[in-house]
Amino acid sequence: MSDESTVPFGSFDAAWPAVRRPELVAEPVSAALAAWAGSGPVESVLVVDTDPDKADTTVFCQTYDVPPEASANCVVVAAKRGQDTTLAACVVLATTRLDVNRTVRKHLGARKASFAPMDTAVVETGMEYGGITPLGLPKGWPLLVDEAVIATPHVLVGSGLRRGKLILPGAALAELPGAEVVPGLAG
Repeated sequence: MSDESTVPFGSFDAAWPAVRRPELVAEPVSAALAAWAGSGPVESVLVVDTDPDKADTTVFCQTYDVPPEASANCVVVAAKRGQDTTLAACVVLATTRLDVNRTVRKHLGARKASFAPMDTAVVETGMEYGGITPLGLPKGWPLLVDEAVIATPHVLVGSGLRRGKLILPGAALAELPGAEVVPGLAG
């Protein structure tokens, strides 16, 4: 019996349930898969092994025939209020832009919000830049997900490593720890 799975889009050499290929995901992602509590089976989260030099969204979608509307970006944001900084992850479709200055800032109750510095995002998540994903985020982090991502039947996100990508039902992102579906998160 083959351990490979069929993917709903793209041209990949192979795909597997991510829980069975821990070497293709970052350690925090592997831990999140081991503790999976979603309504669907953990095997519905697939991983594909790809070229890390082609991990950036536009190049990736062109190289692997992934429709941009099925690809989502996970962005780490730093929201500040006084001396306090809250780190949060936001997930939007690759065809949209995250509304950091209005929607994210207001939702997190901050006076100022901006993209977190790359070094901060990498150290705090334990994931590689260009592969940060909503699965396996630090405990207590807000995870803001645009409603369009949730409505996408299957969405491609990072695996925590630049090398791979995860494909899972969009609705599963709403079930992750700390997740909130935020209307108008992207424009």
